[in-house]
Amino acid sequence: MKKVRITAIRRACYKDLIDKYENPIENACDVEEGQVFIANGWNRPEGLCESAWESMSAFVMGLSHGAEAFYDGWMKNPRSAMISCNDGFRPVSFLLETLEEEAER
Repeated sequence: MKKVRITAIRRACYKDLIDKYENPIENACDVEEGQVFIANGWNRPEGLCESAWESMSAFVMGLSHGAEAFYDGWMKNPRSAMISCNDGFRPVSFLLETLEEEAER
């Protein structure tokens, strides 16, 4: 089983949707663009939002166990995936990449 690097690539914020539909939330997301997390196998890295993890955990599990070429080769790097968290107001896009390093047991 391999480690998987999770990099926050882009944050979006849909202020119009927030103003129209969301109750005020302070500090809804702490992830910053460029922030990197390392998943030890398919365990959620410390500091990674649980909601974001739920969106990507199946892909991290697959990558950590050797899966490649999701959806018939959608990614240029077959050992990667681009996944967004499920926050419809301020989604974050994450690049998942399999590392050569073995996960710690």
